[in-house]
Amino acid sequence: MDTVDTVEAHGAQRWRALLVPLTVNILLPLVLYYVLRGQGMVPWQALLLSSVLPAAHALGTALVRRRVDPFDLLVVVLLAASVVTSLVSGSPRVLLLKDAGIPAVLGLWILSSLFAARPFPFHFGHRLRGPASQEEAERAWRERPDFRAALRGLTVLWGGAQLLDAALSTVEALALPVDMVPVLGRFQSFAILGAVAALTVRRSRAFSNDTGIPLFGTRALSRARSL
Repeated sequence: MDTVDTVEAHGAQRWRALLVPLTVNILLPLVLYYVLRGQGMVPWQALLLSSVLPAAHALGTALVRRRVDPFDLLVVVLLAASVVTSLVSGSPRVLLLKDAGIPAVLGLWILSSLFAARPFPFHFGHRLRGPASQEEAERAWRERPDFRAALRGLTVLWGGAQLLDAALSTVEALALPVDMVPVLGRFQSFAILGAVAALTVRRSRAFSNDTGIPLFGTRALSRARSL
């Protein structure tokens, strides 16, 4: 019973780790932007103020944890750079390009992990695995070329999807009406993320069914739930 409670606690923790960033970095800034625009604020000011929420959250998280998360640092750096450039140019489109810069950097970072000892999906999977599953994954990485190929394929999928999001966001920021871009960009990002998640689940299940080895350690969790 304790094992089941531990698994459920880890599951709740993972959901919080997913939902809090989505709410702070995507939902709340979007709502705030359109509220400010509805009050008559000019686009670049509304974009700037709505972008402060993710930056403030990133700084607050760094202070509480006493360490800087790379993604939070990316949000703050891109916001600072876009604010300075926007103040000089007077164009809100510079602030919109910030939303293209984040997936661009993430995509390049994910793809660059192909040249590391372990690609990004392997490390991502480690967060979902228990100690026994981590040992199994390490052994599979050393001994199974198909396991390595599957994770490298997901690396290309995830990184390529982020670069696609960045390219589309860049075109939208430069060509579409300013007030249309924030909501369109969010729906676009969610659609791409959903498609990638669906393909990841499909490929992971197919690999697990063919080999009996989970890519992300879900087998250990299902065993624990059955105890």
